[in-house]
Amino acid sequence: MKDDNFLKENNGRHLWQPMTHPAESQAHPPIMVTEGAGVRIRDIDGHETVDAVGGLWNVNLGYSNDAIKSAISNQLNRLPFYSTFRGTTNDAAVELSWMLREFFAPEELTRCFFTSGGSDSVETALRLARQYHKIRGEAGRTKYISLKNGYHGTHTLSGSVTGTSRNRSPYEPLMPGCYHIPAPYTYRNPFNESDPAKLAQLCLQALEDEIKFQGPETIVAFIMEPVMGAGGVIPPHETFMPGVREICDRHGILLVADEVICAFGRTGDWCGSRHWGVKPDLMTTAKAITNGYFPFGAVMISDRIAEVFENDTSGVGNIGTGYTYSGHPVGAAAAVVCLQETQRLNVKDNARDRGAELYAGLLELQTKYEAIGDVRGGHGLMCALELVADRDSKAPIDKGTINTLYETTYNAGTIVRISGPNVILSPPLVVTQEDVSTILSSLDAGFQAVS
Repeated sequence: MKDDNFLKENNGRHLWQPMTHPAESQAHPPIMVTEGAGVRIRDIDGHETVDAVGGLWNVNLGYSNDAIKSAISNQLNRLPFYSTFRGTTNDAAVELSWMLREFFAPEELTRCFFTSGGSDSVETALRLARQYHKIRGEAGRTKYISLKNGYHGTHTLSGSVTGTSRNRSPYEPLMPGCYHIPAPYTYRNPFNESDPAKLAQLCLQALEDEIKFQGPETIVAFIMEPVMGAGGVIPPHETFMPGVREICDRHGILLVADEVICAFGRTGDWCGSRHWGVKPDLMTTAKAITNGYFPFGAVMISDRIAEVFENDTSGVGNIGTGYTYSGHPVGAAAAVVCLQETQRLNVKDNARDRGAELYAGLLELQTKYEAIGDVRGGHGLMCALELVADRDSKAPIDKGTINTLYETTYNAGTIVRISGPNVILSPPLVVTQEDVSTILSSLDAGFQAVS
């Protein structure tokens, strides 16, 4: 490894970062993280903070889970790679497939397809959904519907169903046949409706209207996050996802639950769909499946979808998609132990309890600082603050103020994520009450600096 002076001199010069303007990285080199232990990270200057980002929604068990690290090391020594393409597989992938079947048994998701990450999982799920209809002789179903503000990835199809303009506009035109309806976002919506239950019904009606306009016989699937994450932590009313399920069933449209963020305890239950009592047709996972220690993902497939593929005799059901690293044995071995640890530590209950404390603390901060326009959370360890220049107009706060808030909060002991006007908090699911207090006190210091 090069020395610290070399690393600092080259920081931001040669590496283009995701979701960042290249000039910004050069003018303001990013924080260089060099160590992680428990729920804390340390930068190249030795400054230690609570990681309230959880890596990127994925380090649910923190940075010191030796069981997962040992599984990775042992698998590297035994079989560092082998393909799961036609005719071969590996033992770790087979074991993981059984474990996932057991984990998602309440949702009747009994088959899986392995990927390299979240965008891959979404791309694969939407492809399989279209193929399902083709097997059934419904080749005219080619369209997808999703929510504005939803985030589903950066591939061509996953990026096309994504509903955030900053992820779309630089790459348009994207794939045709992808349509978006208003999200159940009480703070900002085209209906000016602040009642969550009424807003849910308005959004469901918008879905009905879009289906009618497009023609139900042309639509493949509706995809949604059970709790929207990167778009600003937007939880729907409890009636929304069950309402979507009913509409999809009535029109023969598949429901894809994007659980790349929500699955494995983040929402205070083992998956976000279970939080709303919904059984999706397909579910996308990644991120916390290996605690972020290895790139890996899985698409979960319901019984009724699997039966159509497995009973096909025409050949249309042959899986024509996949990745070199689908079912990578090192990733699969990591995921097997990660699922064991996730259940042993019962992180969903800690996410529920610590998340309630964090949410309550953020609401208290809102009473102190006018810059906090909206506080969203209440579903496990997923929280966000939407910052405004003025509460009455809801005008977004300026970038300079957000940068100052970010830097001050970091210096006070917590790293957070800034996404547009939102401060997003998604700490590891093993945080303690003391860690939550540190997050809140650091944010308090940040807001004091800009108020």
